[in-house]
Amino acid sequence: MRKSRFTEEQIIGMIKEQEAGLPTAEVCRKHGLSPATFYKLKAKYGGLEVSEARRLRLLEEENSKLKRLLAEWVAARRAAQRGAVRQPRRCPT
Repeated sequence: MRKSRFTEEQIIGMIKEQEAGLPTAEVCRKHGLSPATFYKLKAKYGGLEVSEARRLRLLEEENSKLKRLLAEWVAARRAAQRGAVRQPRRCPT
């Protein structure tokens, strides 16, 4: 996952600026991001406090690690099962 240019504090600060009445275009220009990116961040972090945003990031990182571990385990299990299955012997004629 790509690392964000902005910290959780900065993102929540931008959202609060916009909610306080600053036009979205002005917030985007001030911080150097597109309106589409702003609305994507707002959808993800809108309504969260900084501590909640940090917790969300940590949970997403942990979930990603667990998914990777599960995928590795499944791949190893399938490889072991393929190795355990023997080819049938052919009877000599």
